[in-house]
Amino acid sequence: MDRAGAVVKERFAVVYAPKKKKRLSANCVQVMESEPAARAAADPQRHRHAAVVAGPSTSSESQQLYYLVRWLD
Repeated sequence: MDRAGAVVKERFAVVYAPKKKKRLSANCVQVMESEPAARAAADPQRHRHAAVVAGPSTSSESQQLYYLVRWLD
């Protein structure tokens, strides 16, 4: 649970990630409606990868973060 009291949910997303990391800043994550939409919007040549993420959650530094669950590509 984050500090606002909302439950952190798993979501499909496209993640801008030149280096594949497990903690992702919210400004690098584009939440998508579905897995097919995330896969269609992915562009690995531009470091945009389809993924399942959990979040957002507020870090101890007050930053909004998503956590990688798994890569789809």
